[in-house]
Parts: sequence; C-alpha cells; structure tokens
Amino acid sequence: MVDDETSLDNQQTTATAKPISPLRNGVHVAFRQLLALLGLIMIAVAIPIAFLTPVIPVGLPIAILGVVLLGRNAMWGRRWMENVLARHPRVERFAPNWLMRLVFGREKKDVQPDSK
Repeated sequence: MVDDETSLDNQQTTATAKPISPLRNGVHVAFRQLLALLGLIMIAVAIPIAFLTPVIPVGLPIAILGVVLLGRNAMWGRRWMENVLARHPRVERFAPNWLMRLVFGREKKDVQPDSK
C-alpha cells in the first residue's frame, strides 16, 4: 500500500510541473521589446548629450548601455546594428571586444584600412 501512495505522489508532482503559460511568455516578449525600445531611445538621447558635454563624455556610457539593451533584447535591433557595421566596417574598430561579445556573441572582425 505504501508503494501505491508514493507512485501516486510522483504522478501528481510530475503532473503539476507545467510549461510556461502563453500569458507569461507574452509578458516576457513585451518586456524584452520594451527594453529594446528603451535602448533605442538611449542611443538617440546620447547623441545630443554627447555634443552638449564635449569635455566630460556623459553620452558615451548612455550610448553603450543603449546598444547593449538593443542588441541583447531584440532581433530587429541586432540585425539593424549588424547592417550598420556591414555598411560601415570601420565603425567596428571603435567598439571594444567585450562589447562585441556581449551584444553579438562574436569577436571583432579585422578591418583592413583603405589604401588610397
């Protein structure tokens, strides 16, 4: 009789373990998109702040945080940034390796200087 009770308890515990509900998944997607939008806004705000404070680089940390938020939380943001780097490969040399690994999950590409 004891074996029947333990097997019943095991069945109940496995039955109560449910996958993530669609509502919870939707909230996670909405939160990630909100973080990506916040990153995009931070990038846009960092540009005028950088021009207003040329001596103290206040805009740079804001822009870096915005890039990290955008690249980590939205596929469209990561694609957009990859397209910008593909069109302007010299921009990538300003990004440190840790930032490239954090946002894109890869090392920096070697950029050959233009021979003109």
